[in-house]
Amino acid sequence: MSYLLIAGSIVLPFVMFLARKKWDRIQIVYNVAALIALLLFGNLASVSIYQIIRDNTVFMTNIHGLFLNPFFLITGAYLGLYAIYQLINLSVKSV
Repeated sequence: MSYLLIAGSIVLPFVMFLARKKWDRIQIVYNVAALIALLLFGNLASVSIYQIIRDNTVFMTNIHGLFLNPFFLITGAYLGLYAIYQLINLSVKSV
């Protein structure tokens, strides 16, 4: 499974880059998806921390429950792929 995750983190940003080279408007879709993912990711994290502070519970055990939230995992994964994709864009433009 770890090989699949590593391969995906290498291949998918390049697929995104090649798709952008073919269709310029897909860049808008990538950016809007990244904005939505960032909002969800940040809000999920802040709400979880707020609940821990409000309930006065043990921080280290309860915050790890956040990692079981599929929305947190999906948005975090997309943001990671998007960051690599943007680094590829910057690298290609600087050459």
